[in-house]
Amino acid sequence: MQLENDARPLLRPLDFQPVLYQGQPMWFLRDPLQLSEQQLFMPEAIAPLLTFIDGRRTQMEIHDAFCQLVGTSLDPTVTLEAIERLNDALLLDNEQSQRALQARLDEYRSRPFRPPALAGNGYPDDAQALAEYLEGFSLGASAPAWHGRGLISPHIDYPRGGQVYSQVWEAAEASILEADLVLIFGTDHYGGPGTVTLTKQAYATPYGVLPANLELVDRLAAALGEEAAYAEELHHRSEHSVELSAVWLHHIFQKAGKEPCPVVPILVGSFHHFVINGRKPVDDSRLNAFLETLQQETAGRRVLAVASVDLAHVGPNFGDEFVMDQLRRDSLAEQDQQLMAAAIAGDAESWYSQIAAVGDRNRICGFAPTYLMLRYLGKSSGIQIAYDQCTADNQDTSLVSICGLLVE
Repeated sequence: MQLENDARPLLRPLDFQPVLYQGQPMWFLRDPLQLSEQQLFMPEAIAPLLTFIDGRRTQMEIHDAFCQLVGTSLDPTVTLEAIERLNDALLLDNEQSQRALQARLDEYRSRPFRPPALAGNGYPDDAQALAEYLEGFSLGASAPAWHGRGLISPHIDYPRGGQVYSQVWEAAEASILEADLVLIFGTDHYGGPGTVTLTKQAYATPYGVLPANLELVDRLAAALGEEAAYAEELHHRSEHSVELSAVWLHHIFQKAGKEPCPVVPILVGSFHHFVINGRKPVDDSRLNAFLETLQQETAGRRVLAVASVDLAHVGPNFGDEFVMDQLRRDSLAEQDQQLMAAAIAGDAESWYSQIAAVGDRNRICGFAPTYLMLRYLGKSSGIQIAYDQCTADNQDTSLVSICGLLVE
């Protein structure tokens, strides 16, 4: 499908990963929604062109801006062919990709449940093999029975975060088995500003299907507004943040031989717009309506709230110009400790203000979902179970920090 000459193409939210492809440095453009089966690699020299595909420029205006950037006059076919390839791969936000998105959403909603996206890749897809795999992360120490209301777990991959997962989920076993409802607040890595995205699809794991609570989902959707609540529902299909905690949740029930209670998965988008414009989420009427409804509808129930989140993402792999030497690692650990102290105290506003005060320079992946969970729970006390800094590049110069916390 060819674009009109006066079209103003707009790039969809994508992952950009530097790779070597056929011996050449390239950028791999990954579509998190997987609207097309095409995989697109763009030469490193042409990749800066993408910054101009912002919906404000025609194709020739994009070309002129790119030529000005590189400081030389290029054949327009370089730009036009690149944009055409993006369009063919459904990586532009237009009618063609919107039709594909609706088709994928219809397919997702037609299934009896949300299948595990990472089973067989991020972890075993066989129930027995999964149980043995997860038990392999256990440190073997028995924790005293804990009967709290909130749990903060990583959502990093299991090979790097397995021991932190194991420690916090094992410590929370008593509360998990006592719960009649679990809320999982997960990071929506591609969510819009301040979005809260629901789904009526029950999450499945290799152990089976975790029950849904459709009545509560309906009431939360009404509080958010139906359109807003489901506008980005397709993100649930491949987003890993809820899934990786849901698997551990199901594992605890499976190990105890008990049927799991209903689970409500909640994806939360970015809070960066609050940081930039100086406003605060506590003043957002839509978020307040959501939280008030959630508190009212779950009052008197045995609810376990889970924030499935990571902490800092720092170092060259995330765009920083410095490497994470020991001095920076120690400094980051101190900053993370202050954040974790706010979480343990149930102090959502301190959690927010600490991150906002430095412009979220550490890229706290759990910024928004942890804030909402803390607002839901209110003031509390708690304990730190585990903390780790996981390597994020082959040179061990970048890292992701994670933690396991229990909130009373």
